[in-house]
Amino acid sequence: MLSSLLKKRLSDEQLANVFINGLLEVIESSFPVLAEMINDDTAFVKSPEIAENQNGEFAMIVFAANMQLLQSSFDPTHANEIQKHVIVKLAQMNDIIPTEFQKRLKDYQQFISRINHPSKNLIYGMSKAIFAKYNLHQFQDEYFKRLAAPNPLFLKRLDEITKLFIWDWDAFFKRYKL
Repeated sequence: MLSSLLKKRLSDEQLANVFINGLLEVIESSFPVLAEMINDDTAFVKSPEIAENQNGEFAMIVFAANMQLLQSSFDPTHANEIQKHVIVKLAQMNDIIPTEFQKRLKDYQQFISRINHPSKNLIYGMSKAIFAKYNLHQFQDEYFKRLAAPNPLFLKRLDEITKLFIWDWDAFFKRYKL
């Protein structure tokens, strides 16, 4: 009872700020570790040499996946309102108009869905999208290179990491109320 009284109340715009800042902080602080893990992975015969500042594709994948999950955490009207705030703020940060950023985000969501078809597992889709966007197939051994498919062992390791980039709405609602 007391914990519900101590929760901080947030507007949709404040929620969007917390959401964006939280994800950006995790992406920026964790991507160098992810890049190192990929570069050193035994699934590759040659290191992909992903630089720790090449997080643009990864950030878009993380935001696309998390924006898709908003629909399952809120009622559709509320989720759409939050998405509008997030899109406007991310568009401003990237110096593009909101409709262009929204289109880019939707393209990433469709890409994740398409590359992951027929699976509906978003974590698996994120891993496959990372694999594709960073052209990792070309660094694998000949068998998987010819298939242009990820080594399943590598994909499993990547799944374990990408699931850490999904926003934890349960933890959020324990601390905040709308």
